[in-house]
Amino acid sequence: MTRARTAMAFGSFDVFHPGHLHYLKMASRYGRLIVVVARDINIKKLKGREPLIDEQSRLEMVSSLRFVHKAVLGERVARGWNDVYKVLLRYRPDVLVFGYDQRIDMLYLRQFLDRNRLHPRIVRLGPYKQQRYKSSKLKALI
Repeated sequence: MTRARTAMAFGSFDVFHPGHLHYLKMASRYGRLIVVVARDINIKKLKGREPLIDEQSRLEMVSSLRFVHKAVLGERVARGWNDVYKVLLRYRPDVLVFGYDQRIDMLYLRQFLDRNRLHPRIVRLGPYKQQRYKSSKLKALI
């Protein structure tokens, strides 16, 4: 028996909106979807502010989506941003799905994957009504 194909998507999902829903729904087309929800501390380090919604609540929201097989909290950044990739070692996804505006150090990601003998397909999805459903624009309205 062959194992089911798995896809992995990442995000903070602070102020969950239709763009997030579209991203995760599209990601689920690549396999059983595992979603990595960013930790509060990582959001603060990356964006310079606390998330509006705490990590456990964001995890619960994402977990409740019927097309999400599993949602997990990401790794805490301890020594460097490279720590966020440790989750890949645990789940070994077949496909990594990124949103159009996610900042990814592709060189480091590919080195990490090669070093750990992981060979997932990497997919970058296009935007969904980005003029209307972009987290930074929605937060500015709040």
